[in-house]
Amino acid sequence: MDIESLMAQAQSLQTKISAAQDSLSTMHVKGVSGNGAVVVDMTGKYDIVSVVVSDEILAFGSAKVSELVKDAYKDAKSKADVLIDKVMSEITGGASAE
Repeated sequence: MDIESLMAQAQSLQTKISAAQDSLSTMHVKGVSGNGAVVVDMTGKYDIVSVVVSDEILAFGSAKVSELVKDAYKDAKSKADVLIDKVMSEITGGASAE
């Protein structure tokens, strides 16, 4: 395979990756904790769109609220990781960058 062909393939892959990243910025996942008491809405690029905290858990104090927010964030990030893997796998044909 010649260098021009390799460069064309690399450029094509870069274009697909860029499009996928743009797409991920419009995809959303929701992380939940405390049986729905806290919900974190995050894009596929890890941007937090919103954090919703139910009034009922505020009575438990800031330490508990902080813990539930962290748990909801971790849940959302985990779901975003799965989404990113899926989208990138579709581009690379299942080849892993790891």
